[in-house]
Amino acid sequence: MPGSAMDPCPLSRGKKLVHLDLKGAPPKISYLHELIHLFADLGATGILVEYEDMFPYEGELKILQSNAHPPYSREDIISIQEIAHSRGLEIIPLVQTFGHFEFVLKHSTFRKLREVNHCLGTLNPHSKEGVTLVLKMLHQVMELHPKSTTLHIGADEVYMLGEGEESKKWLSIPGHNINKLFLRHITTVANGIRETYPSLSVIMWDDMLRSMTSDTIKDSGLVGLVQPMLWDYSPVLDVENNIMLMEKYKSAGLLQQWVASSFKGSTTVHTCVTSTQRHVDNHLQWLKVASGLSSGVELQGIALTGWQRYDHLSVLCELMPLGLHSLASCLQCLLHGSFTEEAQKKVMEALGTGTTEVGDIERLSQANTRAYPGLTLAEIIVQLTAMLESEELRHFENNLYVRGWFSPYHRQRQIINPLFAEQIQKQAKMFLEAVDFKVHEVQQEMCLLYPESTVEEWIAQHVTPVLKPLQDLLKDIHTALEDMGLFISDSASQSGN
Repeated sequence: MPGSAMDPCPLSRGKKLVHLDLKGAPPKISYLHELIHLFADLGATGILVEYEDMFPYEGELKILQSNAHPPYSREDIISIQEIAHSRGLEIIPLVQTFGHFEFVLKHSTFRKLREVNHCLGTLNPHSKEGVTLVLKMLHQVMELHPKSTTLHIGADEVYMLGEGEESKKWLSIPGHNINKLFLRHITTVANGIRETYPSLSVIMWDDMLRSMTSDTIKDSGLVGLVQPMLWDYSPVLDVENNIMLMEKYKSAGLLQQWVASSFKGSTTVHTCVTSTQRHVDNHLQWLKVASGLSSGVELQGIALTGWQRYDHLSVLCELMPLGLHSLASCLQCLLHGSFTEEAQKKVMEALGTGTTEVGDIERLSQANTRAYPGLTLAEIIVQLTAMLESEELRHFENNLYVRGWFSPYHRQRQIINPLFAEQIQKQAKMFLEAVDFKVHEVQQEMCLLYPESTVEEWIAQHVTPVLKPLQDLLKDIHTALEDMGLFISDSASQSGN
């Protein structure tokens, strides 16, 4: 029977997994150890670890290891589990097995296994070699996780499925369709896992099942092999629709189900500062879903996803230190049934800050000295982001002097009034120097928590594109002055006469 918001509900009682997305900005192992302790302190019961290219694959799979920075070593993987288990956290590995397979299929060695050549994310479901590859990957991961009792096989967003030549031929057979093609691959993988690990529970993302009828799912042989995990990261998710989906899965025989929310990495592909309220609202909606389910749905728990990239090839979104206020708030929201004053107080006590919003720079450091690991970096990035998003910087070309005396017309013809060139240069350099100073602070602090390659990537993606128009403007002014036989020092001295 559905309960009120403050009644214990399946999400309060169930497992609460923090998703660790390592396909971008992998924390240094020392920082990762600190994060695991913090996850436990904040109320998590487990960690859903998406290693991607940070797993130390061996043999013919060694090519899958990251070349941007060293992957975690076998000893690192063991230490992650030891610390997690010492704090009562279970570890559930997540390995993609169908869609979002970019980190595998981007390699020329495995190009032939793509469904279509220009889609790096989707595996050809007809390739026996592809299934063998997937099972080898899963075996290496599970071999290094002997205490894990659950595995997540991904299977979301299988783009371009059915577009390959083999698929088109298969689909031309009467009775065949895209849904059956998807289910055929998943049941093959799940059965392969069952043969080697008969007691292992298997989770999969649910989105490819959503359009299917209950009978299609029931007849596929999937029942008893997998537990669907419904994901919806919207702060205004459709409660009734998600209840309907979960009831449909139940009627198909998939009784054990999970849901997935988001605490970071789902606002925009390039967001740098996490909004706590947005993600708390997402969790409040999921609490409504859980309270509206019939007794036959066996809700196992919730995974709080924290995406670091939208996919393997996209830019970095919010770094973990920027998402911890949101994570703590979302976990407390689940534990309390709503985001009460008591829940907010516990968040601030746990993190050692004076606010639940990381973007609230005024109160971010107003608390005791026991601040969470990464607070300093979070604080500097919030400050830097505010500078980069300022109207003055973003729209510098709308500046009075630029629009009046160095318009596109002037730039094309390389002419400028030297007196106004001096004003433009002075303002532009002031912005650039202020940003450079803050970027240096970010570099120093980020290097303590992340590999150097992550520091370089973050700056190249989030700082350089904002500064480039300003830098180009200064170069064009310099060129114009040179063509006119002038330099800024000359014009400065002349203006004083």
